[in-house]
Amino acid sequence: MRTTSWIAGLNVLGIVAILGCQGRPSPADEGPALDEIRGEHIAAHLQFLSDDLLEGRAPSTRGGDLAARYLSAQLALLGFEPGGENGTYLQQVAIVESVVDPSFSLSAGPGAPFKYLEDVVGFSGVQSPQVRTAGEIVFVGHGIVAPEYNWNDYAGVDMKGKVALIMVNDPPASAGESQLFGGPALTYYGRWTYKFEEAARQGAAGAILIHTDESATYGWQVVQSSWSGTQYSIPVVPGQPVLGLKAWVTDRAAREIARRAGQDLDALRKAALVRGAQPVPLGIQASATIVQKVQQKTSPNVIGVLTGTNPQQGVLYTAHYDHLGMREAQAGDPPDADRIFNGAVDNSSGLSGVLEIAQSLARAPARPERSIYILFTTAEESGLLGSEYFAAHPVLPAGAWAGNINIDSLNMAGPSRDIVLLGAERSTLGEMAKDLAAERMRVVGPDPAPGNGYFFRSDHFPLAKVGIPALSLSDPVEYTTADPAASTAMKDEYENKRYHQVEDEIQPNWDYAGAVNDMQFLAELGWRLANAPEMPRYNETEQFARPRQNQTN
Repeated sequence: MRTTSWIAGLNVLGIVAILGCQGRPSPADEGPALDEIRGEHIAAHLQFLSDDLLEGRAPSTRGGDLAARYLSAQLALLGFEPGGENGTYLQQVAIVESVVDPSFSLSAGPGAPFKYLEDVVGFSGVQSPQVRTAGEIVFVGHGIVAPEYNWNDYAGVDMKGKVALIMVNDPPASAGESQLFGGPALTYYGRWTYKFEEAARQGAAGAILIHTDESATYGWQVVQSSWSGTQYSIPVVPGQPVLGLKAWVTDRAAREIARRAGQDLDALRKAALVRGAQPVPLGIQASATIVQKVQQKTSPNVIGVLTGTNPQQGVLYTAHYDHLGMREAQAGDPPDADRIFNGAVDNSSGLSGVLEIAQSLARAPARPERSIYILFTTAEESGLLGSEYFAAHPVLPAGAWAGNINIDSLNMAGPSRDIVLLGAERSTLGEMAKDLAAERMRVVGPDPAPGNGYFFRSDHFPLAKVGIPALSLSDPVEYTTADPAASTAMKDEYENKRYHQVEDEIQPNWDYAGAVNDMQFLAELGWRLANAPEMPRYNETEQFARPRQNQTN
């Protein structure tokens, strides 16, 4: 919260010069005006979108609304037509806003309750002011039901009225089954969202996920910041199974729960790694009461379209504009305590990059064949809610989209040889990207951490689930800066200390050259998608190929 009033002192003519005079025509190439993508333009957008004025851009807040209005205005200035409802740039998404009272605690068997934030975070799928959950704790391993792998962690147990204790991630592959659950790559079965969904389908009263830094790829402080304060969800559909208690506990707390039940958590975990492992009722009760403020609101997706000569088909760029808002004041805070999650990298940078891509596309000397849509989503941080809504309410049928390019944070550590596009290998988008990379003296790098499941963590994933070929920009590995080790250290420092923290603010040592290179690459890739003679498709063996195959059968 360092610069709450920088806007009041802006040289307005200077900002207009940066953001408004970007309309010079590009050279008479057929493609996008790539020279329009500039680091100073990215920086200008980023400075506004991550300013304290926007108060962390939480959905359905003043700051979130300001961000949506700014993005709508920028699309209009660039000449993108409204792609939302009723001739506007907005697609309203119904959301439920809930704030859990910090007096929450979790009781489990004999002994002191586990403390909110220190040991546990909790929220509820039941949209009521007070939700009481109690039931026997059952350890269910990874909490997976996967018939294609002959795997059922709930086999033989009736979970009605019980609370599941669950490990995150997938069971590991073995020497005899090297591709069990995707081998080293995480599948959706390993994601925390799936764990809660499956526990609800099993009829459980609640589910408790066990956090470890290794399994989550981030520390407990990220769980604290992400799952405390205001939470968002989609309104519950009548008949939809929901959990009264959805909780995360630290590894230390999980070990203590097992100890109180006379069990050893390491032994339980080891037994759960093999097919046929049985659920283990722990014989102790979990109980918790969620007291929460619940309101139904709306928060918009922002949609603009550059209409092509064949408007029945489209290409889609996505980036989420929401972040974590502001944390509540805490006892002992100094008067000037920074409580705003500015989200400069996540995802003001991605928004700024997509605006620059939109600029270059709008300045192309010819219209594309397929229409090119820009979708700025809401409520990504709360479970990809805006993207899920768009996937269920698309402006074109799912089969009409040539592809999706998702940008969730830019590379601020300098130029790189590789560009990492998560999911590229799953569809023919990968070959298109490789060809373009070769032309630009670059390479499409592999996912450097397939076991972390980053493909399932951003807004392209709901679109992939309905069959739209999708890829998402990720961090590079092969920096070409003067000091590649320093660039890697800068990236690691963000991931370890700033991600989902109030410290995610603009840094003076950022190098925008890598972001510019990547945005030029993705602008050209999107243009080629829009003009490709054939529609891209998922590889036949991919699970995401099924929806489109079903549409054509």
